Amino acid sequence: MQLDKIVKYHKALADPTRLRMMLILSQGEMHGHALAEKLNLSQPTVTHHASKLREAALIKERRDKNTVYFKLNPEFITASAEASLQFIFAKGVEGMEEQSSDNSLKETVLRNFFSKDGRLRQIPAQYKKKLIALQCIVEKLEPGVIYTEKEINEFIKPFHDDFATIRREFIMHQFMYRENDKYELNPQEMWTHWEYVK
Repeated sequence: MQLDKIVKYHKALADPTRLRMMLILSQGEMHGHALAEKLNLSQPTVTHHASKLREAALIKERRDKNTVYFKLNPEFITASAEASLQFIFAKGVEGMEEQSSDNSLKETVLRNFFSKDGRLRQIPAQYKKKLIALQCIVEKLEPGVIYTEKEINEFIKPFHDDFATIRREFIMHQFMYRENDKYELNPQEMWTHWEYVK
């Protein structure tokens, strides 16, 4: 897991209200109104904090008509906590050097393969660089949202004309899960991470 993702995880947790929200949600899924009552907060305040947790992939949300339900994303919470421990205790200075090298490669791919408007000039042939390009695109999708195949195609088209190839690559490298022509982002710990490719 990249250092910036570990930092994002800790920033999302660095608030007493958000920690209390997660403690309540550890008992099970709950809709926003009930959560606001338990926390003695207004609905907009709960929505604000929930969006911060959702952006960091610590919680998931689903809609049922006009009601929004929240639940924890335990796999990602566990993976982020373990990544933090591994970075601090196992990697040390060596880990920071690897991070610097990783950032340099990512910047090179962004500079060489993406135009200024964010379009992918070509799909990189080198496996590691291709994974970086795919991840840069897929990170713009919303966690917890179920997309139709048409919606995924329309999402990819502004990045590259060959949407069918990129859509298949999302599935092949575990960025997304497909069932009955419905697509959903996998938890990030399931992705094929370019950082671990030799």
